[in-house]
Amino acid sequence: MVTWPLVEKWRTGTVTTMGVVSAAVAGMVAITPACGEVDTLGAVITGLVVGAVCAFAITLKYRFDVDDTLDVVGVHGVGGLIGLIMVGLFATARISGKEGLFYGGGWGLLGKQLVAVVSVIAFSFILTWIIAKAVDLTVGFRAEDEYDSVPGTDRERAYDFQTAERLGALVSGKAVTSDDELVRQITKLLRAREESK
Repeated sequence: MVTWPLVEKWRTGTVTTMGVVSAAVAGMVAITPACGEVDTLGAVITGLVVGAVCAFAITLKYRFDVDDTLDVVGVHGVGGLIGLIMVGLFATARISGKEGLFYGGGWGLLGKQLVAVVSVIAFSFILTWIIAKAVDLTVGFRAEDEYDSVPGTDRERAYDFQTAERLGALVSGKAVTSDDELVRQITKLLRAREESK
């Protein structure tokens, strides 16, 4: 939860609650494959690395025009792969009986982890492609032209920051600058509504 907000501040000039929450999720995802292998230092370094890398990874969907609405690939996919690689770097014999590269274990464990990463990517891609082909051949991926106005067929976005801005303007008649201020304004309106009953 440290490096993601720093990257976000550097890239956009602001830190968002969604960024902080996504950083926490990315940290939990990355430490999951490494939790029985690394010590506290390895866990901290894993968290710092995954926060920065995932903050950049989620922006790739715009560059490659990929529909990853909930940032599953950018947070869970990349975060999990980083956790796997960190085992090869920071595993300690004291915890798991294996030693990573930075603890004198050589390249053996890191090599095994990299083979696992490539295998998981290949397996996931091949099976997803087979399932996608089966779906396309049976029911298809695209809605028919007559369903163009069905909600959900438009470009979907997971993080709708404009809604918070609009809600802020609706509540106070002026732009709300923080989530805390928005909550205060909504609470104030709800209390006023209850008192008027």
